[in-house]
Amino acid sequence: LFAEYLAVNALPTPTPARQGAALRFSRVTKLFDTREGDEVCALDDFDLTIQPGEFVAVVGPSGCGKSTLLSMAAGLDTPTAGHVSIDGKVLTAPHPESATVFQADQLLPWRTVLDNILLPLGLRGKLTREHHEQAEAWLRRVGLAGFGNKYPHELSGGMRQRVSLCRALIQHPRLLLMDEPFGALDALTREQMIADLQSLWTSLGNSVLFITHGIDEAVFLADRVIVMSPRPGRIALELAVPLPRPRRWKDALQDPTFHSLMATVRETFQAQGVLR
Repeated sequence: LFAEYLAVNALPTPTPARQGAALRFSRVTKLFDTREGDEVCALDDFDLTIQPGEFVAVVGPSGCGKSTLLSMAAGLDTPTAGHVSIDGKVLTAPHPESATVFQADQLLPWRTVLDNILLPLGLRGKLTREHHEQAEAWLRRVGLAGFGNKYPHELSGGMRQRVSLCRALIQHPRLLLMDEPFGALDALTREQMIADLQSLWTSLGNSVLFITHGIDEAVFLADRVIVMSPRPGRIALELAVPLPRPRRWKDALQDPTFHSLMATVRETFQAQGVLR
């Protein structure tokens, strides 16, 4: 999937984001054909708008169409019915001002950390000294100064995912798409990555569509949490998160509003038979 993303996203280098992009799913339905010839409805009449600069987390059970949503937002898939648009323009291919972070870091093992970060820009044209300086700056920003000449196998899982995030952010995306980016990390690394992401997003001001299974990280990070129903995916709950920013795990764990919001999400899943 990542190779396909790079191949079709070989577009002119975008300029730094000034404002997040507006993303809209308009009555989107997505059908898939199985090998047995059956038709599966992954998403049914799905309608969602992400405002410029908004952080929206989508949480739901496996198979509810979360990753399908992200693939369509990335321009890698198209709806069976309805449409997806960015800034009012229907999306038919990857957008030059969006970038994607996948669950697996998708780093190329034969390229150094620095070369992995620069890969999307290299596919769009000749790399300059400024590009290299930007990559080094991003490494410093995520706590990986001095690791530019290392190879992926020399890094921990959390470090590799930081490199993956740098590779996305060096493209100056007005829309950042994240598909369960912390799902494979240990608990402590996951907590630190969530805090780092919040800090980066607050400073950049881009729009984020964040796909996750984690109720806690969805509530902690998002302005709004979208709770999906089991397949076919529909919106079962749309929950605004009024917690002040910046947010800290230590404070959130002692905040009754944080726990109440998580309980509301869990109750929604329980009503659908997803949780007992």
